Amino acid sequence: MATSSFSRGCFVFKPSAKKKKKKKTTVDLESYFTDGCEGAESSETRFKLCLDLWNKIKTETEDLQDELNRNILDSLLQFTRKCSSTRRHGNWASQMRASEIPTAALVLGVNVPDHDITFQSLSELLRCSVTPHVASLQAKECGALKHLMKRVLERLMDAVVDDEEEEEEEKEEVQHSGAPLHKSVHCSLRALCDWYSSKTKKSSCSSSGKKRSSSAVDEHQQPPVVIIFKDLEAFNPKVLQDFILICSRYLDRLPLMFIFGIATSPSTVQRMLPHSVSSLLCIELFQSLSCTQHLTTVIDKLILTHSFPFKLNGKVMQVLVSIFLYHDFSVRNFIKGLQLALLEHFHSQPLSSLCCRKKEAQIQLQQLSAGDLDRIRQLPSFNRFLKEQEQQEQDNLQTDDTYLKEVCQKLLKGLHKYHKNYYPVLRCLHTLTSSLPRYPLGKQIRELHLICLEKNVWESEEYQSAMKLLKMLAKDELISLLQKCAEVLQPVKSKKMKNAFVQLEELLDKFKQLNAAAELAPSVEEKLTCPVKNLQKKTDLFQLQKTLLEMNESRRAKRMSPFEVLRNEAVEFVDGLVKNHLSPPESKPLYEVCYYSSSATVRRHLNATPRTSIQAALSSPYCYIQNDSLKSEDGSVSNAAPDICIAHKLHLECGRLINLYDWLEAYSTVVSAAEGNDPDPDGSGKMDEVKHARFIRAVSELEFLGFIKATKKKTDHVARLTWGGC
Repeated sequence: MATSSFSRGCFVFKPSAKKKKKKKTTVDLESYFTDGCEGAESSETRFKLCLDLWNKIKTETEDLQDELNRNILDSLLQFTRKCSSTRRHGNWASQMRASEIPTAALVLGVNVPDHDITFQSLSELLRCSVTPHVASLQAKECGALKHLMKRVLERLMDAVVDDEEEEEEEKEEVQHSGAPLHKSVHCSLRALCDWYSSKTKKSSCSSSGKKRSSSAVDEHQQPPVVIIFKDLEAFNPKVLQDFILICSRYLDRLPLMFIFGIATSPSTVQRMLPHSVSSLLCIELFQSLSCTQHLTTVIDKLILTHSFPFKLNGKVMQVLVSIFLYHDFSVRNFIKGLQLALLEHFHSQPLSSLCCRKKEAQIQLQQLSAGDLDRIRQLPSFNRFLKEQEQQEQDNLQTDDTYLKEVCQKLLKGLHKYHKNYYPVLRCLHTLTSSLPRYPLGKQIRELHLICLEKNVWESEEYQSAMKLLKMLAKDELISLLQKCAEVLQPVKSKKMKNAFVQLEELLDKFKQLNAAAELAPSVEEKLTCPVKNLQKKTDLFQLQKTLLEMNESRRAKRMSPFEVLRNEAVEFVDGLVKNHLSPPESKPLYEVCYYSSSATVRRHLNATPRTSIQAALSSPYCYIQNDSLKSEDGSVSNAAPDICIAHKLHLECGRLINLYDWLEAYSTVVSAAEGNDPDPDGSGKMDEVKHARFIRAVSELEFLGFIKATKKKTDHVARLTWGGC
């Protein structure tokens, strides 16, 4: 019989094992710049500059990450190749037992957010140069052994994997619907072994027709199967133990290798695995670069350079460094904070169109509008510069726009020259003081940079202490430090730095010409020895007193040795460089163009307080939902507010213990008043089941957020965990 329906059967299809790629939600930065920002006439230019610097930060950090991880990744690749070669050539039993699984314990540190980038690079390198069979696992998706096995098979075989229970349910559904069976892979290592053997046979057959050496054939025929455990500490020890025991039984058929990602200490492996299991692993330890060294390199490449025009002031820099040191040790999050400051600077500062290279800044300066020139006149740094000028000069700068552009052109050149000289001198001062006892100016260059951003460093007690210690250095140590300073100054293309390099070279030549044996002048020696010879002669009391006074005066008048004179000259030379080039950037006119200074904005976005935000949302839902019916006064909550807001408001009016029935009655009264209904129209004392369910859900949400908890004192009560009233 004919039918109008499309189908008379029900077909069941299992979802693919591949993860669905999430659509990238990119923020429309251009609309962010054009909508609601000050100085909209230059928003397009600022957007382009911001995007260029954003991309530069991204590429620089990616290249830096690859460069820093190169040694550890090369070591891991060499380890996997060595283990694979040992297994292929039959030397496996001589170097390790046949039941041992080669395992690389990769200690990455506690900067967990940065681990994904490292493992991503490692997986790509392994797939390109060692083996196509690589599976990366996370603990959150491997709660049980069957889940762990399923994830391994799915990522290695690229197929749908079913366990027994799911397979039986699927068969029943398919038989009931009359649909054809959907092929899937059984969740076991035996299926993985069969798949691997079929893969290697195919590769050997395809390579048999090609002319190449037998070693190359073997290399492609039996690649290892690498399983990466990204966060070893988070895995269930029992699940991990069972998986290792199962894998050891199939090691003769499957060339397995493990890579453990460890955040804390290598002893984690012994703590999680008993000896009977850990003895099945042949573990080799690999130590990655510390996150603090990584941060130092990032700061050195992105912040302590004149080629990157965007700068951070001392407070913003301190916020980002503090979040790194006291919260997550994540260089990735530090870079995100830098990008946030970059975005906020170009959005909130209309004059940020001048935050670019010197030639581009000169062009942008000539295109400034009258409004932008008025903004320049209102800058605090420009006002300080204006007060230092004569009255006629002040009038010209206030009234003549063309003359203002000419002066600003000189000021921008001076700002770029300041940055070009600031960073080499900063590195020289750090080189000289980073090895001094107790590190008076800090051990890391970022600490010295923060001091220089906040005040005149030469006025601090720490600087004076450092200069005194420099005047006590030995000759070899001082010459070595000065040579390092010369290496810093030599490549800088600046007239002042070239002159400083020439003076430093002259000082080093003088040090080389000194004779270490002639530290005392002959005249000084004669003054010291002649009175002593006179004491051996027969003399009276008056003559003895006169001789002793001469000896005392000669000691006081002792001249410094040539090395001490030259050492003081070198320290004075460094002191002059510091005073000339390490003044704070806030002392320079137009510094606001390049420096972002809103530390409160960065702290609010990066170091959020969720508890305060949740309480504000529950107390004032109108600020978040933007519904006119939720407007209220005197801190009260509208009866049309969400259920959790009403329950939160009522719980603030209770004491330490809250009676759930009284709380429910009060909630029902408020909700019924909002709906315009009588809370108990029949007078039977029964409550609407829907309201009851809504109340239970609101209470459960408050318990989940930590506002209340269950108590054993009274069965129908809950304990309040917050202070104060409404």
